[in-house]
Amino acid sequence: MVRTHSLRNKVEHFVPEANVCTKEIDFVVDNGSIDYVHFAGGCEGNLKAIASMIEGMNVDFVIDRFSGITCGSKSTSCVDQFCQALTEYLGKNKR
Repeated sequence: MVRTHSLRNKVEHFVPEANVCTKEIDFVVDNGSIDYVHFAGGCEGNLKAIASMIEGMNVDFVIDRFSGITCGSKSTSCVDQFCQALTEYLGKNKR
């Protein structure tokens, strides 16, 4: 599903397949940087803080920094799932 964030960008929509608390992640990438990210579900305060922190950061930097982070006994986390969404996005939008 594509949602409009601004006139020049489209919102990417990702549904994690892994067992994480966030159920949907919407994001916009503009010129290689994360322009917007929203996690639906999960630890609201923590995910708002993460979203605020990574907005404006380079996509590759976010993937390098946050990929592989786990949550409790899970093999992934909400932010790791976001990195998977970004990796899929990059694969579909070759530079």
